[in-house]
Amino acid sequence: MSKQTTETDVAFISALAELLNKNDLTELSVKREYGEDDSLEVRVVKQATVVTVAAPAPAMHYAAPAAAAPAPAAVAAPEDPAQHPGAVTSPMVGTVYLAAEPGATPFITIGAQVTEGQTVLIIEAMKTMNHIPAPKSGTVKRILVEDGHPVEYGAPLLIIE
Repeated sequence: MSKQTTETDVAFISALAELLNKNDLTELSVKREYGEDDSLEVRVVKQATVVTVAAPAPAMHYAAPAAAAPAPAAVAAPEDPAQHPGAVTSPMVGTVYLAAEPGATPFITIGAQVTEGQTVLIIEAMKTMNHIPAPKSGTVKRILVEDGHPVEYGAPLLIIE
């Protein structure tokens, strides 16, 4: 690999990192082909900062309770749409579009019947419009993305049942 290629690769990786920050993404993977046996695979990952806040310990009461208080109702954990069996996930990083062009009728709406292979949305990645097909036939139950917003690889896009 020449010095020119190395400098080009560094500029390419820098551009990917800038794209990651600009679109508020956490991960980006790209494979760049140079020739038959020459390629560059890049994975840029932003580490998330986790902040844990410790709650103060509850005050101790030594008086005997007059009556047992009813237990609070269990709060159900929010359902993770990505774990739903009908979830359609993003095959790539990019910008999602629900219609072929601005102002056009959306490909799908909630409650719409779709057939396997039907285009349900478009993901633009590196100036290429990628039509995303329905993996199975069914009814669109939820649309989990907004038109024109960035999506990450593996992010749930919609649910078909």
